[in-house]
Amino acid sequence: MRTDPSAAMTLLTRLGFAARGLLYLVIGILVLQTGRTEDPSGALGVVAEGGGRMLLILMIAGFLAYGLWRLSDAAFNIERHSSDGRGMRERIGAAVSGIVHLLLAWQAISLLQGTRSSTGSGGSGAEEGAKTALQLPMGQFALELAGLVLLGVGVAQLVKAWKADFLQHLEPGVARQPWARWIGQGGFAARGLVFLITGGFLVGAGLKERSTEAGGMAEALDWLTSPWDTIVAAGLLLFGLYCLIEARFRVLNDVPVGDLAHKARAKLPI
Repeated sequence: MRTDPSAAMTLLTRLGFAARGLLYLVIGILVLQTGRTEDPSGALGVVAEGGGRMLLILMIAGFLAYGLWRLSDAAFNIERHSSDGRGMRERIGAAVSGIVHLLLAWQAISLLQGTRSSTGSGGSGAEEGAKTALQLPMGQFALELAGLVLLGVGVAQLVKAWKADFLQHLEPGVARQPWARWIGQGGFAARGLVFLITGGFLVGAGLKERSTEAGGMAEALDWLTSPWDTIVAAGLLLFGLYCLIEARFRVLNDVPVGDLAHKARAKLPI
């Protein structure tokens, strides 16, 4: 019995949604129960430490498939975005998301091989990235631009939460459920606030030319005062739940694996 590669890719992409949801659940639970803050990379280390080798392998497969699905969407518009500016922004966002999740897969592989500590590197990835950027020509401008992009993403996430247009990607029967709406709205709103804060950090790092001003999700949660840290952490937990809803009920257009492979072979100089 032959396996349809497109169907297999779709199944693994759903696994990627679930893996992403697990990371956000860990982030939210850690803050709410212990006050410990982590970003998705740090949460991956926590999962690896407590979940074992098999769970890590499943997450690697999911992140690889999810990342490739998002990159395929950016390149080939498999999710059928509109041809206007909004559609282009969505495809750019898909490309960025794809790269981020491929990096998470790489980090998970490093954990599996024992070449990366499950408790993280001990420093802020955003700070290290800002430090590297400031050493490059136009690095200050690049940091400010990256911060402005994150601010824009944060606003877009808040708008998505307000309009609840994320529901259009779910199966109709689930999309009509009030619980799906409020879980998604809470999750996207919290994520939007985190993007706004981290974007502000990057803009500040660029303006002051100080990498120590940069920070990611963990630093954003640390920056928030009570009760906002708890509220945002609860929202990130809701986002994790929404990712699990997407893993089961999101309408996915198959990645045409066979067609893409055929086109790639046709371009080879053989």
